[in-house]
Amino acid sequence: MKLKDNKKVTQIFQAALKLVASKGLSGITMSDLSKEAGIATGTVYIYFKSKDELINALFAACRANSVKVSFRGYNPQQPFKLEFRKIWLNILRYKLHNFEETIFLEQCYHSPFITAETREKTQALSAPFHALIERGKNEQLIKQVDTVFLLTFMFGTMNELVKQTHYSGITLNRSLINTTFDLCWDALKA
Repeated sequence: MKLKDNKKVTQIFQAALKLVASKGLSGITMSDLSKEAGIATGTVYIYFKSKDELINALFAACRANSVKVSFRGYNPQQPFKLEFRKIWLNILRYKLHNFEETIFLEQCYHSPFITAETREKTQALSAPFHALIERGKNEQLIKQVDTVFLLTFMFGTMNELVKQTHYSGITLNRSLINTTFDLCWDALKA
């Protein structure tokens, strides 16, 4: 039995991200994926039994990576606003530099392609974000509003900023990034 090659999985994932960004989740087929990845359709099926399995695996991988990148350099011993800003900037940079992943994740969040098991697994990955917001609420620095609602607001506005930047060609300079963070902070702070 031949061992699976991580390079091929990466090729398939990259092809899926590119195709989903241009065609949407429903618009892609395994044949499309194989062509885009430059590998035989049969080979794609060796790695993933179906498009649904592939989408779920890619969703879980992208979600895990985005959380890891978001909390890079986070120090809970430092003042909350300073660390919140660090995470906010990490998320913004990640979304800007990984636009296809951003679009893919956004399409998956409410998609019937994502199984209950995958949703449960990826929801567990959100724990650091919930802990961050709860910390801010405990320190009375963030509004005493439902944590999920606050996170939805934060990510929703950031997603729209990233899409607007990408599709309009606007360059986010330091001043615009600072202004955007200040708007987000002002909306969330107690």
